[in-house]
Amino acid sequence: MKILIADDDPQILRALRVTLGARGYDVVTARDGAEALAAAAHEHPDLVMLDLGMPHLDGIEVIAGLRGWTQVPILVVSGRSGAADKVDALDAGADDYVTKPFSIDELLARIRALTRRLGPVDSGAEPVIMLGTIAVDLSARSVVRTGTGSGGAPGKPEAIRLTPTEWRILEFLLRNPGKLVSRQSLLTDIWGPHHTTDSGYLRLYLAQLRKKLEPDPAHPRYLLTEAGMGYRFTPDP
Repeated sequence: MKILIADDDPQILRALRVTLGARGYDVVTARDGAEALAAAAHEHPDLVMLDLGMPHLDGIEVIAGLRGWTQVPILVVSGRSGAADKVDALDAGADDYVTKPFSIDELLARIRALTRRLGPVDSGAEPVIMLGTIAVDLSARSVVRTGTGSGGAPGKPEAIRLTPTEWRILEFLLRNPGKLVSRQSLLTDIWGPHHTTDSGYLRLYLAQLRKKLEPDPAHPRYLLTEAGMGYRFTPDP
């Protein structure tokens, strides 16, 4: 498995190259944001680890650049510990966030979790789930409103854009149809184990998803809130 590590600290690059290399990973390094994008295009890594505070292009710009053409898992490893920094990185398309200083065991666990959760899937193996007239393709990671045109004829499909965080929340719920998903489970999966009390973020994202997906966002049919407990996706019969 090939990992691209982008950080402007040569000591961190050297330490991670040695540590991960000793565990069988093929490591490629970059010292700034522009070099990271070039290395990603040339090396096609299986996972990208990057710092936010890099010269030329910062981490958020690198994430945006990568998400323009690849869904490779992105793990941010940064000294910035503020909630706003984490939300910005995750909204830009990062898949996980580790704050420096970190333990190597935690880092390895995050790498394993990302490669399990976001590894390649067999095309066609994932279902297309319908929310009324909206089709959610878990394999293609697309959301399309089908609808009808005049006279009941099929209407022109309309793509619905979700942010990366909105997509991850929706996917988590859709993969557990009919089941109660606790707020703690969602917060841990999306933002990590240190954010299990940040339920305000979750409410905001669920409200946005309902605006985009529910026939009547004020009275949701599919993405339900279980007061004091969590959320539930209720599919059509």
